[in-house]
Amino acid sequence: MFSGSLSSWFWWPYLAAAVVGHFGLYLAIYNRLNSLGIPRRRIKRLVWVFLVMCLVTPLVIAALYDDFLVRALFAEPPWLAMPAGLRAYTLLCLATWIYPGIAWLWTRPIFGFQHLRVDKSAEYARVARQTDQPLALTPKCRWQSRLPFNQILDLAIEEKQLPVAGLPPRLDGLRIAHLSDIHLTGHIAPDYYRYVVERATAWNPDLMALTGDIVDVDRCIDWLAPCFQSARAAEGCYFVLGNHDTRVADPEQIRAAMTRIGWRDAGSRTIRKILRGVSVDLTGNEAPWFPAPPDLARGAPETSDGPAGQGGDAAPADFRLALCHSPDCIHWARRSGVELMLAGHTHGGQGRLPILGPILSPSRHGSRFASGEFYLAPTTMHVSRGVSGVHLMRLRCPPELALLVLRAA
Repeated sequence: MFSGSLSSWFWWPYLAAAVVGHFGLYLAIYNRLNSLGIPRRRIKRLVWVFLVMCLVTPLVIAALYDDFLVRALFAEPPWLAMPAGLRAYTLLCLATWIYPGIAWLWTRPIFGFQHLRVDKSAEYARVARQTDQPLALTPKCRWQSRLPFNQILDLAIEEKQLPVAGLPPRLDGLRIAHLSDIHLTGHIAPDYYRYVVERATAWNPDLMALTGDIVDVDRCIDWLAPCFQSARAAEGCYFVLGNHDTRVADPEQIRAAMTRIGWRDAGSRTIRKILRGVSVDLTGNEAPWFPAPPDLARGAPETSDGPAGQGGDAAPADFRLALCHSPDCIHWARRSGVELMLAGHTHGGQGRLPILGPILSPSRHGSRFASGEFYLAPTTMHVSRGVSGVHLMRLRCPPELALLVLRAA
């Protein structure tokens, strides 16, 4: 078949597969670029460069190889006559069906690869109907929030019975309210975020965890108190920062403001706690945007909440809990023997296709860990879809307040 001509029944699927591979290649590049810890401006420049390449490359190919392509469309094109440059690029596009294509397909949620089966119940709250004041503050937010099927203000409150391998029996039933990706941008009113925090507090959690991307613009640092000061949890409220927190002039102002209203900064440190008589190391990992925490296999935790002699030595903890911004920290968590890792960052893909699930996801794993519950031994990981975002569109992917009840697996 390849010695003379490429029969028409093979050529059309070949061409279609190359076109899909072309766009898949640039989608993979986009996802991985946005997982990097390099400055945001540089990432934005690179994204625009690759977007232009994605759109211009087909036009350049059409201009350079128009004669061959016309023959390809209306006759049986001779394979051996295909120009070397065109053949090389189409083979590159086809190669994306192997990597990352096979991995992408195999990790679709429908197949359940490394996903946990979790018993859950969900309540969907249209928050705009729960508050007295309009939630959309800007013209952009007002018109986008009215678009059909947009779920940016439709909060999913999901209570999940989360099985955790290695969970000490005395921690069975521990309740963690997991919030992530707040994104105070000024588009959505503080009442929205206050509603989320009040619902989390009303659940009476043992711990409340916020896994980054809290503030996007400096003026919204003043919103932290009205949004988060009502938060309460029996064993404390903890937070880490994310990549969007680097957009303010001084991220340390966010840490200071959150600390003043009673939240504890877990970023790049380990805190030893005694929960139900069990020693727990709670570690925050904000990498790659902030320094990674010290190796959990070495030395004592930085601080201790336990009684003297019970939390400040170098003895290993009975249980390790990590608050990370990005699910890309999963490999660090596995190396460190973390039993439970909470993360966000990926927003569930911001939109989800039927059957195929998420497409966009700022992760070096693409959309593999866009949201949900996963187990990669020895670590159970919960990835939140987040509370809000800078992009004011969500399709089949509502914002999430996760109420986690830990269960011994």
